[in-house]
Amino acid sequence: MKQSATITMHAGAAIMDIVCLDLEGVLVPEIWIAFAEQTGIQELRATTRDIPDYDELMNKRLAHLAENNLGLADIQAVIAQLEPMPGAKSFLDELRQAYQVIILSDTFYQFASPLMAKLGQPTLFCHKLMVAAHGGKITGYKLRQQDPKRRSVEAFKQLNFRVFAAGDSYNDTSMLAAADAGFLFRAPENVRQEFPQFEHTQDYALLRNCFDQAALLGAH
Repeated sequence: MKQSATITMHAGAAIMDIVCLDLEGVLVPEIWIAFAEQTGIQELRATTRDIPDYDELMNKRLAHLAENNLGLADIQAVIAQLEPMPGAKSFLDELRQAYQVIILSDTFYQFASPLMAKLGQPTLFCHKLMVAAHGGKITGYKLRQQDPKRRSVEAFKQLNFRVFAAGDSYNDTSMLAAADAGFLFRAPENVRQEFPQFEHTQDYALLRNCFDQAALLGAH
């Protein structure tokens, strides 16, 4: 019988292990890339793999949406057609049998809901879009907090959890550094070269093995 969470002992305290995962590029396709392909607006292909500054990236996106008279419903129509990456659902299902899993993403709840349903409703921490009451124009966005992935990991550790994490982009690297063990997954070459301290894999089975080895070795 599988345990619902991995529990180890450290300094006399029971520490439960949490795995924090990025969403886009790790479990599901990049939403903005899919939307760019659907609309033909190539400028919308940029992601946090390309532009580290999230405010700069989002302001560019909102400007392109306004220029082309596109709103929330247009993006949601594309998202409705997306599916999790091959193997992602089974990887997540099995991972949740051994660890508590939190998805830490810089997407928005208005985007992610249908994808969460397809992934079995894992816990998601992300942001919120500001949308006009009439017409569905996206007028802005509200971050849950600055550098939310790192600060979430730090909060979990303050609660005496041990945290392992995986992501693929610049905006994941502070999370990986804050975790007890952090791994890059299917990251582009530019991110891998700039952050060689993080082990990299492109395979779900190998990523699961990374988490299990970190748990076994006690991380750092």
